Amino acid sequence: MTFTDRLRSLTPIDAAALLVVLAAVGGVVWSPKLSNTVARATGAMKPVEVSVDVRNTSAADPDGLIREALDSGRTTLVVRNQPAGSAELVRVDDIRRKLTAVQPDGSVVTADDPNRSIQGMLDARFVLRGDATVSPSGVVMAGTKLKVGTPVELEGRTYRVNGIVSGVSVQ
Repeated sequence: MTFTDRLRSLTPIDAAALLVVLAAVGGVVWSPKLSNTVARATGAMKPVEVSVDVRNTSAADPDGLIREALDSGRTTLVVRNQPAGSAELVRVDDIRRKLTAVQPDGSVVTADDPNRSIQGMLDARFVLRGDATVSPSGVVMAGTKLKVGTPVELEGRTYRVNGIVSGVSVQ
């Protein structure tokens, strides 16, 4: 039996099975885990530090939320409603606005806004560390490009807050 005779004996089911096998092989080759592994092996993955500012978020106990986030040590990132992996939570900085008053003698006095603690508003900068691919177009973390101004959701066991990337630095 020649090669052309064998090709003529193929049915549409055989062709469909071949397409399924090719799609499965393509999925394995282009999978994010495999590309992340290849990127780590080639040195394209670098540690990055990302700052996410969370402002004017209602929380009954903002200090407790920050403590819980720091105790867990990791937070999950959601960018454009797509899960983007998790990152190590390095620290949480207080970025509450201060009240400023100029005194009659010309000195300047600053104080925390007392209304913020009464209203239960969270103003914090979450500093995250993780591995990312650094390309000429920016930093890609878990398949998602992170740039200053990108809206991000941070999610933990007891919280889900919206923030904006305020800084990206390659370590």
